[in-house]
Amino acid sequence: MTNDVARRIGLSLGADICWPQCFEDILGRWNPSLQIGDETIRFDVDRVTIEPFDLRKPVDYDVVIDRLTHWYANTREWIKKSILLDDLYVFNNPWSVQSMEKQTTYCAMMRLGLPIPDTWMIPQKEYEETTDLEPTLQRYASMFDLPAIGDALGYPLFMKPYDGGGWVGVSRADNAEDLETAYDASGKFLMHIQKGVEPWDHFVRCVGVGPQVRVVGYDPDAPLHARYTDTFDHLPGTDLQALRAMTLTINTFFGWDFNSCECLGQGGVWHPIDFANPCPDSQVTSLHRHFPWLVLAKLRWALFCAATNRPFRKNLDWQPFFDIADTDGDLGQKLEAYGRLAEQHFDTDAFETFCDDHLGPLDEVAWEYFGTPEARAVVREKVAALYPDGEVDEFTERFWAAIQAWRDEESSAAVR
Repeated sequence: MTNDVARRIGLSLGADICWPQCFEDILGRWNPSLQIGDETIRFDVDRVTIEPFDLRKPVDYDVVIDRLTHWYANTREWIKKSILLDDLYVFNNPWSVQSMEKQTTYCAMMRLGLPIPDTWMIPQKEYEETTDLEPTLQRYASMFDLPAIGDALGYPLFMKPYDGGGWVGVSRADNAEDLETAYDASGKFLMHIQKGVEPWDHFVRCVGVGPQVRVVGYDPDAPLHARYTDTFDHLPGTDLQALRAMTLTINTFFGWDFNSCECLGQGGVWHPIDFANPCPDSQVTSLHRHFPWLVLAKLRWALFCAATNRPFRKNLDWQPFFDIADTDGDLGQKLEAYGRLAEQHFDTDAFETFCDDHLGPLDEVAWEYFGTPEARAVVREKVAALYPDGEVDEFTERFWAAIQAWRDEESSAAVR
């Protein structure tokens, strides 16, 4: 005799339009009932609302995909309470998302020996007025020679907020004049200056969802809708293995199930330059051809976590990584060892077995869905939210054609 069990997945959302609708539509079309042991498991999905909550009231969710705690304290605190009191599984760890800004992540990965470009932090150009600001700065703020720091690092340099994202406040400096101009314009941002990796051989973004990693060619000079290129997983196997290990190491270290890691390849060495992205872009208007992959990756990982009652790691344990960092091995050996810790954390073998045993129909359901008028309407709705009226048709067709290219690619792979 089997027990019928419902597992509930919550979507904690902000301005997201396209990926949650596709997530819900695909799951609704499939409506899986998975036989696991003596349980028949089905899944419900709905959207988390912002409202008052009783700290002692149990939550109804088994898994929450969180896109909101960056911006809304009420949701962040509800998620924290739900983890502590109700053992909720969340992507991503809210304490880590709240505290692990780029400064912390650079320092942590330097500690592990990853080739982070040389980086300095410089005091703010301007400050918020407070009652003790003036005496504090008069007593303790040291004058410094910014061009001398630039010369010591070497040009080109990139100035960027220590905790920022979305390319806000990022500027390139090719000489001391550029650097001083960028600093003068930085206002109240606390800034890093980081040595540029040039010339680089490859520029990639590695998107990780659980143990699933997609390495995508990236063009930072292209318009926003074209920065993710059509190329993916296109590098030699040794490079893909290194990038996978690096991405999963970063995600495991910080307790992130979903993150993107931006890397520059130069002379056979991969330099992570931007990898504190635990709320990465998930929209069709950025990901285009890669958008269906991301929706499927979120579905697979959410279903696995919900169906298996995957325990949520509330505390971060860095010592095993530090133990490896302190060995005499070279970077390649250490990265392999970090990668093994990460694969164990994500239960990669169990996840792949789960997908093989239970999620077989999912790819076909998704392939069919992404050819429907309903899916096209979702793409258009997202485009209409971002583009001027006169460009909606053009860009809807552009992104829809990219999704159809993905479908053609999947069909060819199935035939092979």
